[in-house]
Amino acid sequence: MVSKQKIVLIDGNSIAYRAFFALPLLNNKKGIFTNAVYGFAMILMKVLEEENPTHILVAFDAGKTTFRHKTYSDYKGGRQKTPPELSEQFPFIRELLDAFNIARYELDEYEADDIIGTLAKKAEDEQIEVKVISGDKDLLQLVSDHVTVIHTRKGITEVDTYDIDQLRAKYNLSPQQIIDMKGLMGDSSDNIPGVPGVGEKTAIKLLNQFGTLEKTLESISEVSGKKLQEKLAENKEQALMSKELATINCQAPITITLADLSKKDMNSEKVISLFKELEFNSLLDRLNSVDSESEALQQEMASISYSILKEITDDVLTREASLVIESIEENYHEADIIGISVVNDKGKYFIPTEIALTSVTFKRWLADENAKKYVFDAKQAMTLLHWRGITLKGVEFDLLIAAYILNPADTNLEIADVATRNQYLNINKDETVYGKGAKRKIPVVEQLAEHLVRKADAIFQLKEKIVNELKENDQYHLFKELELPLSFILSDMESTGIKVDVNRLTKMGKELDVLLSDIEAKIYDLAGESFNINSPKQLGVILYEKLKLPAIKKTKTGYSTSADVLEKLADKHEIIPLLLHFRQLGKLKSTYIEGLLKVVHKDTHKIHTRFNQALTQTGRLSSTEPNLQNIPIRMDEGRKIRQAFIPSEEGWLIFAADYSQIELRVLAHIAQDEKLVTAFKNDKDIHTQTAMDVFHVNEADVTATMRRQAKAVNFGIIYGISDFGLSQNLGITRKEAGEFIDRYLKSFPNVKQYMEDSVRIAKEKGYVTTLLHRRRYLPDITSRNFNIRSFAERTAMNTPIQGSAADIIKKAMIDMVGRLKQENLKARLLLQVHDELIFEVPEEEIEILKQIVPDVMEHAVELDVPLKVDYCYGPTWFDAK
Repeated sequence: MVSKQKIVLIDGNSIAYRAFFALPLLNNKKGIFTNAVYGFAMILMKVLEEENPTHILVAFDAGKTTFRHKTYSDYKGGRQKTPPELSEQFPFIRELLDAFNIARYELDEYEADDIIGTLAKKAEDEQIEVKVISGDKDLLQLVSDHVTVIHTRKGITEVDTYDIDQLRAKYNLSPQQIIDMKGLMGDSSDNIPGVPGVGEKTAIKLLNQFGTLEKTLESISEVSGKKLQEKLAENKEQALMSKELATINCQAPITITLADLSKKDMNSEKVISLFKELEFNSLLDRLNSVDSESEALQQEMASISYSILKEITDDVLTREASLVIESIEENYHEADIIGISVVNDKGKYFIPTEIALTSVTFKRWLADENAKKYVFDAKQAMTLLHWRGITLKGVEFDLLIAAYILNPADTNLEIADVATRNQYLNINKDETVYGKGAKRKIPVVEQLAEHLVRKADAIFQLKEKIVNELKENDQYHLFKELELPLSFILSDMESTGIKVDVNRLTKMGKELDVLLSDIEAKIYDLAGESFNINSPKQLGVILYEKLKLPAIKKTKTGYSTSADVLEKLADKHEIIPLLLHFRQLGKLKSTYIEGLLKVVHKDTHKIHTRFNQALTQTGRLSSTEPNLQNIPIRMDEGRKIRQAFIPSEEGWLIFAADYSQIELRVLAHIAQDEKLVTAFKNDKDIHTQTAMDVFHVNEADVTATMRRQAKAVNFGIIYGISDFGLSQNLGITRKEAGEFIDRYLKSFPNVKQYMEDSVRIAKEKGYVTTLLHRRRYLPDITSRNFNIRSFAERTAMNTPIQGSAADIIKKAMIDMVGRLKQENLKARLLLQVHDELIFEVPEEEIEILKQIVPDVMEHAVELDVPLKVDYCYGPTWFDAK
């Protein structure tokens, strides 16, 4: 029936450009650039799967000259020349479409928009559903009751879908008014001039008032603002011409008919051959999966065979199985376990919690190191069981950690997301099963059982595939020898926790109250009245109206009183430093005093922070609930909070050890800069040495200012600092900062070479790596946007350094725990904070820790420069610093 037909019309040029600039510049072994073809193929396959059209066409621009050039010779005149790396990919895109048996069409003197518009209008006349896919918003003028435009707004995956209601909600315009808007504001990408000075907001405002461009131009005297009236009056003809240029021709003389667009089966042999030639291995896997298994998977999704166990016997627990220990609480310390599932070669099983946790057979299997378990988030599973006195050993594979290593930028890390990305389609997201927010609840046992079995089955089915990908990336060692054993250690650290002196913390809160009251009184005295210091509106009136301080920045609601604005006013009035100090102390009290008191465990009197192992793109650990890595230590009141962290046993001490300048040492090793390497080998003060090299002075002539500037640029180089950033840090001009950086790079030529090589490698491969082969993918490294590209370039420089430092301290944690066991010591590893490890240790073990901790940490990874570890110890964390 006609009503069941669906036509998809794709703007070929737009999607090709979008794919090219969204993805890194990939090429195959023959040197053929492939990123645009790869992105185009991904979008095409996604459209075919999600839209399932009955008809489909990809339209292309035929050439540079169109009928619009007769109206305006400079139409599209400002466009940069198509990069040759993209131009050479268009033949492959056309070959791709031919292999998929998808119609493609272009027409001399017309653009793809006109072809799409003409076909969309014909389909609309026949009341056929139309989906238009484009990265160009010009096509929004085609939206109607039957035409929906899907606009690719970012990368190749994020889209906005526009029907009439959504278009109205976004722009408060009708589809026809999109053309009027273009007439008013123009379009820089097509070099359509519009009315100079009129942007999107103004154009929409005018159209909401007058309806059309023509009515606006007829009613210029009614337009608010003399300057805007003048601009409209001076550019009437240009505005009308711009509207004409922006109007899609829906009567183009095309020779192709709707019937010609009928979707045909793809030529699998041609598609596979092309994918192999271009080395699209992941798309080959996806193609094979969709081609041969999609129907079976859809059937299996409707029904999966499993058993709900009422008792557990040895015959269902094999030496190799996937395991899911499920909790739906975010803070999983002592959280409820709502169910358990096991999948192995014998079958698929759901085990109710009360049966699993009381079964001697099951608990024995969990603790059996020789029984291999495949899980998703070993740390969570081990911690959940730990609080019930149950041990989990024998974890051989962790899908969460493996997926994180393969793509650390992917933040959607639940089993369903990872499974779907790997073409395992037999699973729902947790939100679908449990609901979200206030509606989140545990479903009936049959639904819960099926969901958990599907999770365990996904892990079991994907394990081999993921392991092979890790091996292909040379990352299996990183997974097996670093991240997986680290997850076991982190679980122990979370379960052990760190003891807090609640009385001391409470006393600090009271002391801060006194201090805050004192500062508050001084602020009121200087202001000449009392007011709500925490109200930006009231504070703005005091500062800018009463005290007449210069208003640096205004917001929609009034004067800005943000920290960065107040800092610029610090020398203008003595009230400003007091306000900044008041805010700092207020945050200290609410976040770190009251916040910490809320999370002290009622039974253990400890804080059990949660370490995030699969979050940062550099590989660094972070901590939450609470974040113990961010306790402020630059101000005395913040540093004193560490006094409340104490050993859990009498006669024990806190022992802290941290790497000295580890990132600079990693830089020296990676860059192989002779001066840096020599300085570290000779145990020189690296900042003094840098000042000597940059300023060409002897050590005795290095001033405090020189050393401070050298230190700023040393650490700034690690983070790819700009002349602007350095000027802000040092309070010097941008020119002086630029000259300083130039002198630094001339003094350390291998560092400059390393920076250039990092960017080049990132552009060639699409990623950079750490010393232990951790990858960070940088799709923005080829962006045409200067700011986005610059950030990616800085990231390419600093990730190998930061990531390698993170890898080194993770290796040190594993080696340190092993050494403590080897020496049969009672000392425990409690926390990792940046480059620092914190232990609690019996006083009688201090001397041996003073020997083994530096030994282990300094030899965790062998570099061409020595790693150096400093340590300290005392009755509190504060004293161990």
